[in-house]
Amino acid sequence: MFRYAMRRLLVSIPTLLAISFIIFALLDLAPSDPTANLPLTIPPEVREKIRASLGMNEPFIIRYLLWLQQFLVNEPLNMIEQWTGWTIGDSENRLRVISWATRSPVVDLIVERMPQTLWVVGMSYVVAVLIAVPIGVISAYRQYSWFDQIGTFVSMLGFSIPTFFTGLLFIVIFSVWLGWLPSIYDTTLVVDSWDSFMAQVRQMIMPTMVLALANASQISRFMRASMLDNLNQDYVRTARAKGMKERTVVLLHVLRNSLIPVVTVIALGVPTIFGGAIITEQIFRVNGIGALLIVGIESADIPLVQTLTFIFAILIVLFNLIADLLYGILDPRIRYD
Repeated sequence: MFRYAMRRLLVSIPTLLAISFIIFALLDLAPSDPTANLPLTIPPEVREKIRASLGMNEPFIIRYLLWLQQFLVNEPLNMIEQWTGWTIGDSENRLRVISWATRSPVVDLIVERMPQTLWVVGMSYVVAVLIAVPIGVISAYRQYSWFDQIGTFVSMLGFSIPTFFTGLLFIVIFSVWLGWLPSIYDTTLVVDSWDSFMAQVRQMIMPTMVLALANASQISRFMRASMLDNLNQDYVRTARAKGMKERTVVLLHVLRNSLIPVVTVIALGVPTIFGGAIITEQIFRVNGIGALLIVGIESADIPLVQTLTFIFAILIVLFNLIADLLYGILDPRIRYD
């Protein structure tokens, strides 16, 4: 498995390079000007100097190589120096991807927003998986029961209703009518006591559950369909005929084989949820990666949008590899050598 993982990682390098070139080319060819939002009183020669300082006067291929160098070489070195305290080369003169809107390094903006995204979006996906898998298993095992009917109705409801409607409905019910939960996520809250921890939990409940409901609805349907397909297989009847306990048959054999297609859905859903949480982050004012992407698009901040899009591409390639490796763990018949 280790050799297979290394081969996949080596194959991923040219794949990511091709993706980075396409992303950079598409966004770079879009009509944009880093000085468009500046005051009209700024002279043209000053605007030209600003464009030159951002590398806009360089040829396309030079700008692409500089962007790739900053993103793949310089920023990882900066992170290593920050984590270890070591000094690697001349870090002061190291080039960095600069945001057109804020004139700040793009990676610093992303690192600043990442904790909010991991807290809310990441937690919502964990909750969705923990809810969806048991519901899918029980619904399949007790097909057409009252539990299955209720689970199907709730999942179809969560899958059909958009997150912006669910978010507004939660705000009206739990914030306006009941007054239990805050409607706006306070990103300045510092967790340093039990009271601040409970405040953090309270403000996370609504955005987390809105996203968890949408994701759990999809995953539970896949889990139920996969379980139903495996419950009628010959190996299940053979295991029961040998006198194995029903719990062992369902949880050890059926569930393990049923998780193989579901793992693909879960793994590929991890990178997409970071971009798909844009609407939810806007509703609850969560200053995460999705909200940052919206700001970059609205302000025509090409370097910021390029970097975020490339990060999503890296996550997709990475979690594809993780899903393939999990197949071998779930199914011993799969061999990578």
